[in-house]
Formats: sequence, C-alpha cells, structure tokens
Amino acid sequence: MATVLSVSGSPSATSRTARLLRHLDERLIAQGHEVIALDVRTLPAEALLGADFAHPAIVRATTLFEQADGVVIGTPVYKAAYSGLLKSLLDLLPQYALVGKTVLPLATGGTTAHVLAIDYALRPVLASMGPAHITPGWFTLDKDITVGEDGALTVAPGSAEALAQVTDQFSAALGGRTTLLAAAG
Repeated sequence: MATVLSVSGSPSATSRTARLLRHLDERLIAQGHEVIALDVRTLPAEALLGADFAHPAIVRATTLFEQADGVVIGTPVYKAAYSGLLKSLLDLLPQYALVGKTVLPLATGGTTAHVLAIDYALRPVLASMGPAHITPGWFTLDKDITVGEDGALTVAPGSAEALAQVTDQFSAALGGRTTLLAAAG
C-alpha cells in the first residue's frame, strides 16, 4: 500500500498528541500501510532553531517527507495555533515538500476554543506546501485522551469514532482497505 509519515509536533515526552498518533498509526498499519513515526522533539534543537538545513537529522527528516505517499501531522494547540516546534520543522522543509501527497491534519488541546486551529492556522501552511489533497482533520480535547497506568491509550467514544472516520478517509485517499475494518470494527 502507501508509505505514511506520522509526524508529532509536540515538544512533550509524555505527549497526548504523540500517543494519539501512534494509536492511529496502528489503524493505518492494519489497513495495509507502512507507517514511519517522526517525533519532531527528537530532532536537535540547535538544527531546528538555527535553521541548519544541512544538519544530518534535518536532511533525514526531509528525506522521510520526500519518500512518503501520505503525511499525518499532529500538533498540540498553543495560543490558537500549532506548536512552534512543528513550525520550526515546516520552515526547514522545501517549499513544496508535500507535492503529490495526501495529508491528514490533527490537533489536540485543552478547550474547544481551539477547534478552528486546524482550519485557520495549520491547513493554510500545509496547503502552501503543495499537497495533492488535505483530508478533513480532527481536533481532540485533551480530556478525551487518557493513558492508563499500563500505558494503554483510551479515547472517549465520540472522539474515537470521529478519529476513526477521518483516519479511514485518509486511508481511502491513499488506497487503503477501510471497508474491511469498518465492517469488522
């Protein structure tokens, strides 16, 4: 099937955003896609903040974007916008790093006041990078994402259903076998 780059723009090591992405990665893998996870926080700060386009870690990240058929971008929302960490990476990618790709934007945040951050902050930046298609995204409230003592992720039923739907739409745009999972789930 397709190769999907799953990018977490969260600066936190215990990020709900990253955990949610890894949860959705499992769904995409079950639908036949190869998924490669990229946590932007693991890239060297000096390369990101110093705009070091030639740094080996930035070159590797750029290559991952080039090789992907689809990209899932997840970010926490801070002050009604996507994370500065994600912005730092996007600024270092080539202008048309998303040409020909299908993109799924996702965001997490503490209040519904940030629900439009995907459409008014993230989507325009992604669109400027030339994707073939940006599928409908989804904003998930932090309170709808819980992590058990065993590390297992639980997503509140309404959010889980909506996330499954947008993930399946993204998968279908890539050529995934979403109908089999929908019937089984």
